[in-house]
Amino acid sequence: MKNYAIYGARIVNEGKINEGDVFIKDGIIESVGKIPAGTKAEEINAEGKILLPGVIDDQVHFREPGLTHKADIGSESRAAVAGGITSFMEMPNTVPNTLNQELLQQKYDIAAKTAVANFSFYMGASNDNIDEVLRTEASNVCGVKVFMGSSTGNMLVDSETALEKLFSSCPMLIASHCEDEETIRRNTIAFKERFGEDVPMKYHPMIRNADACYRSSSRAVALARKHNTRLHVLHISTAREIELFDNSLPVEKKRITAEACTHHLWFTDADYESKGTLIKWNPAVKTATDREAIIAAVNSGHIDVIATDHAPHTLEEKNSSYFKAPSGGPLVQHNLVAMLELVRQKKFDLETIVEKMCHAPAKLFRVRDRGYVREGYRADLVLVDENKPWKVSKENLLYKCRWSPFEGTQFQSQVTHTFVNGNLVYENGNVIDAVKGERMLFSAS
Repeated sequence: MKNYAIYGARIVNEGKINEGDVFIKDGIIESVGKIPAGTKAEEINAEGKILLPGVIDDQVHFREPGLTHKADIGSESRAAVAGGITSFMEMPNTVPNTLNQELLQQKYDIAAKTAVANFSFYMGASNDNIDEVLRTEASNVCGVKVFMGSSTGNMLVDSETALEKLFSSCPMLIASHCEDEETIRRNTIAFKERFGEDVPMKYHPMIRNADACYRSSSRAVALARKHNTRLHVLHISTAREIELFDNSLPVEKKRITAEACTHHLWFTDADYESKGTLIKWNPAVKTATDREAIIAAVNSGHIDVIATDHAPHTLEEKNSSYFKAPSGGPLVQHNLVAMLELVRQKKFDLETIVEKMCHAPAKLFRVRDRGYVREGYRADLVLVDENKPWKVSKENLLYKCRWSPFEGTQFQSQVTHTFVNGNLVYENGNVIDAVKGERMLFSAS
């Protein structure tokens, strides 16, 4: 294994920006500050660049097994490291759904052979597998996923008995997709009566509306408060939901937390006219007012984490009528640079981006030895040139689906180097995938 000496970077870490050097030895951050003269290592001149901890993405859908015509763990992890994501947590709505320990282990076995980034996989909950869920080992599985609203796949948990048992018995973090199914069904019937099958895309946020989100999120929060459950509500998309979350405690002491996603921080319902089904997500992208409220909630601490909800489909699948086009899109390659663009627009500062994308996921999920530029930690690191403009095009996409909602967008920042466990896995446009990522481990407290 090579050792690396990174010289002259602006290190963004733990609420501060300091110029310094980082020495990586045997996959570990050996020193931060000044590297002694004569140190033997491959040298990287990072003057003019920022150095961040590797991004930890707590919500991705890499589609393997069963849906590998859309994506697979190998292809999407390569796109992830190109975007500065060094660790990912993947969802259970693959085919078959990850609803027992054997299927869960199969995904870990695949990732050990093909993932360029570090990995963990959620155990999936259903109406009738709660006993199986409770067998999950908390030290090496990131959490349990519950769909309290249907999305891609058929994993809706709508049994009150199952939800009560899950929330009262599960010692692990429960990550929840929250949209009220009855509200969505009622809205769907109304719009079908008006338009038939060809509902214009602009009505997506009216079918899967703010009321559907709030009803379900508030129900999940009430259950978590009742049973003192560790609950993480995914992809907040409305201003109203923010009132459900507290900012009076640091993230590591919270029992109930929330996540914002790239698309809800970037797009608004005005973009449906030009992007159409390419920005069809569940929950839906909503109004500019909702977007600004979510940005404010990230800054205030009501929302704890920024993630992607990376969920690719083929372009052929997306280029369908409203009800046939699946929800979701690819985002891992462009998440960090999109957030850095919002830093340029004064929506966030650099320290907040690093907190929400690196430190907070590590604290919230109790990830061992990752998420910081700290001596003794695993060397998951990213170098970014903040002044290297580039335009997203099909030619530079690494997603298996070969499209992006950001095509044609010019970003001012570019990831130049990504290290995973001290291995240089991405450098100036090239993925170096000879070395694979590691299974993430988690602490009890």
